[in-house]
Amino acid sequence: MKPKAYLETSVVSYLTARASRDLIVAAHQKLTRVWWERRRKRFDLYCSHLVIQEAAGGDKGAARRRLEVLRPLPLLEITDAAGRLARDLVIEAPIPEKASEDALYIALATIHGMDYLLTWNCRHIANAEIRNAVAAVCGDRGYEPPVICTPEELMGE
Repeated sequence: MKPKAYLETSVVSYLTARASRDLIVAAHQKLTRVWWERRRKRFDLYCSHLVIQEAAGGDKGAARRRLEVLRPLPLLEITDAAGRLARDLVIEAPIPEKASEDALYIALATIHGMDYLLTWNCRHIANAEIRNAVAAVCGDRGYEPPVICTPEELMGE
C-alpha cells in the first residue's frame, strides 16, 4: 500500500507555473517538477474541493493547467469534524484567523488519515514553529496529524 499525500494548492501552482524570476521560487518550482517526475507515483495523491476552488482562481490559462493536474485526484470530503478541528487549530495553535483555510488543509489531511500534507506554504502550514502545537491539538482530539512537508523534504534518497 502506498503512502497517502494530500496536495495543497501551492504545490500544484509551483508545478504548473511559468518559471519565476525570484531565485528561491524558481528553485522551489524546479524541485516540485523533479518530485512530480520522480516521486509522485510512489504515493496515492489526494486534494479537496478547497484546493480545486483555490486552483481555479486567477489567470484563466494558469487555472486550466492547475485543474488539469488536479482532475484525476480523489477529493477529500470537507466534513464537520474537519471544520471543528480547523477551528480548534486557529483557536489553540498559532495559526491566525486570516489563515483559517490553511488550518482547514491541515484538518482535512488529519481527519482523512493522510500520511503527508505536501505544501510550499511555509508561513502557516509547513512551519517548524507551529508543528508541535498542531500535533498537540490534533493529539488532544485523538488524531495523528500527517507529516507536513515540502516536496524537497519528500524527495527520498
